[in-house]
Amino acid sequence: MSNQAPNQARVIPLRPPAGRPGTAHAADRPPVPREPLWRDLVGDVLRRERRAQERTLQDVADTARISMPYLSEVERGRKEASSEVLAAAAHALGLTLGDLLARAQGELVRATGRRAGTRRTPASSSYDGLCLAA
Repeated sequence: MSNQAPNQARVIPLRPPAGRPGTAHAADRPPVPREPLWRDLVGDVLRRERRAQERTLQDVADTARISMPYLSEVERGRKEASSEVLAAAAHALGLTLGDLLARAQGELVRATGRRAGTRRTPASSSYDGLCLAA
C-alpha cells in the first residue's frame, strides 16, 4: 500500500462565493477601479508616438532592430518588453528611455486620477522619508 496523498488539487477561491450569508453581492458594491498594467501604458505611448510620426510598425521595428510582430505585441500590451527592447523602440522613435517612461508615468497618473508626486502610504506608517542601503 502507498502512503501518498490522493492526486487532487486543493482549490483556494480568490473571491468569496456569491450569495454567502453576511457578504455583499458584487452588484451591491461600487466597482473598484483597476490600475492599468505598465505594459499597456508603455505600449500605448509607443503606438501613439509611432502614429503621430506617421511611421509603420515595420519601419520602427527595422530601425530598432526588433521583429515587427514583437513590436506589435509590445504596443498592444501583450508582451512585457525588456528595458533594452523599450530603449531600442524609444530611440527608433527619437525618444530616450526616460522620455518613454515619463510619458507612461503621465498616463498612469491620468488613468488613476492621482496627482504626480503623491504617494499612498499605509495609515499605520508615520515615516515619510528616504532610506538608502549599502
